[in-house]
Amino acid sequence: MGQTFVGIDVSKDRLDVHVRPDGAAFAVSRDGKGLEALVDRLRVVAPVLIAVEATGGFETIVAAAIGGAQLPLVVVNPAQVRHFAQALGKRAKTDPIDAEVIARFAEAVKPEPRAIPDEATRLLSELVARRRQIVEMLVAERQREKRAGNVRVRKSLARHIKVLERELQELTDDIGELIRGSPAWRETEDLLTSVPGVADKTSSSLLAELPELGRLTRRQIASLVGVAPFTRQSGRWKGKSMIAGGRAAVRTAIYMAALAASQHNPVLKAFYRRLVAAGKPKMVALIAVARKLLTILNAMIRDRKPWQHA
Repeated sequence: MGQTFVGIDVSKDRLDVHVRPDGAAFAVSRDGKGLEALVDRLRVVAPVLIAVEATGGFETIVAAAIGGAQLPLVVVNPAQVRHFAQALGKRAKTDPIDAEVIARFAEAVKPEPRAIPDEATRLLSELVARRRQIVEMLVAERQREKRAGNVRVRKSLARHIKVLERELQELTDDIGELIRGSPAWRETEDLLTSVPGVADKTSSSLLAELPELGRLTRRQIASLVGVAPFTRQSGRWKGKSMIAGGRAAVRTAIYMAALAASQHNPVLKAFYRRLVAAGKPKMVALIAVARKLLTILNAMIRDRKPWQHA
């Protein structure tokens, strides 16, 4: 008997479901009754993988219901599904068609299922994301303050900046309190921050947004974060290798840590200087440092061993 794959397209009020390879399709409402019916039908189908497209947060309750039923689930990137649909020549776009494309994507690509984060991890992730938003707003407001010529506008901006700074500090304190309240997180944070160049902000981002750290190979973790270069070559033409995709927030956190590590971490500082001395552009060398740093952190969490200066 062949393997069964399920694609689910999520909208505000309903879920369209498609089953591969038999082509069965149905829809349920996106509420408690509909989710209960969905889980019951999925258990009968017994799929090897259920793919749900990320849809601005609407997929969260669906993923929680499916994951809570111990069914194999993956939340897929909408951009990847769109590119896959284009490759299939699927120009029409309706919810049932989207569900079929998602199911075919799961069948062809077979992305790795992910465990649903528990409530504490989701809370930490939301706090970290909100802190990142506050930082972005602060940067924008400070830039506006520098450019403002009107005194009243400058005073308004200054007041708002003070409010944002207080909110930023409160969020930072909340994140620290949440991490210190969990023995497992506290131990992991201690391991991460034992590396010169990795600060509390980086460790909290990794805890919240990269739970796979320490569970994957170095190539898998680099690809997941988006710091693994891919080759661009066709015939005799060979383009520059590039990085793309992955988890942007984690990639940014690792890159900022790599900037610090390239100056203050003896091992990574020497690695960075060797690359630059060999003629590598500084940005390429920094990406290589970020990838090496991520590999080191992955091994440390896997082996539960702190940074060794030697």
